[in-house]
Amino acid sequence: MFDFFRTKPKKYTDLNADEFKSGMTAKDAVLIDVRSSGEFQSGKIKGARNIDIMGRGFQAQLMNLPKDKKYYIYCRSGNRSGQACEIMAEMGFDQTYNLSGGVMRWPFGLQ
Repeated sequence: MFDFFRTKPKKYTDLNADEFKSGMTAKDAVLIDVRSSGEFQSGKIKGARNIDIMGRGFQAQLMNLPKDKKYYIYCRSGNRSGQACEIMAEMGFDQTYNLSGGVMRWPFGLQ
């Protein structure tokens, strides 16, 4: 009768660090860090572009991205990047990948 506990299916894929690292090296891959600029400056995955999910122009910046690329998205813990993947899916992006556990689980070092 009630669907209080039903979760809607995710429109993105969660990847562990090894899967994420492997995928982000693809020719059509774009690496996005959705943390704040301060967090980004304190250390990022090499090659990442910073688009702060909490920033005023987040969705406007996403609208300028091509939809035919693969987007590898991360944050500190995987929560904000998961939200970013959902937003992007609603905007028509169909290849979004979330780093499960965020940079807290990234064993390969930051720049």
